[in-house]
Amino acid sequence: MAALAAGFVNSTDRHVFLTGKAGTGKTTLLRRVVAGTHKRCVIVAPTGIAALNAGGVTIHSQFLLPFGTFVPERRLPAELVGTGRFQDRYTLDGRHPLNAVRRQVLRDLDLLVIDEVSMLRADVLDAIDHRMRVVRGRAGVPFGGVQLLLIGDLFQLPPVVKDEELQVLQRWYRSLHFFESLGLREAGYAHIELDR
Repeated sequence: MAALAAGFVNSTDRHVFLTGKAGTGKTTLLRRVVAGTHKRCVIVAPTGIAALNAGGVTIHSQFLLPFGTFVPERRLPAELVGTGRFQDRYTLDGRHPLNAVRRQVLRDLDLLVIDEVSMLRADVLDAIDHRMRVVRGRAGVPFGGVQLLLIGDLFQLPPVVKDEELQVLQRWYRSLHFFESLGLREAGYAHIELDR
């Protein structure tokens, strides 16, 4: 199954959610895909430990995302302005611009691998989507046309959210799991489950 999954990632541009219980070979498959792909890829994860284990960097480091909550709108709703806890597309671009090196990495990217995706909140994935669309100049294409390989087990760690953030984000998301990301819902994805 791992060989078929790796072949699927390498031969298509479809987004893929790869899941399986502990010990089913998710990390092995990640390494196999990265070692055997012709695609230019970057590996990221929600936490430093997860990033180290996967051979990548944190999501916030790669995309220069501020800590806090991303509202998937051009401008914040009036009641959220001035709180300092929420970012919109405008403030993300204006206050947290990517440097030239990071922009070039994202322009050259074919495949973004996100490990331990069960911890990734939908709003953070939408912030990544926004960054990719802007940097790659493809505003109408989810993730700027970059393929996603999302790896994780939904029965492990869930995304962390404060009650106040959840109350605000429920306007846009049914839940804060990554698969509720507006960009991912627009794009769709294949689901592959490893069983051994």
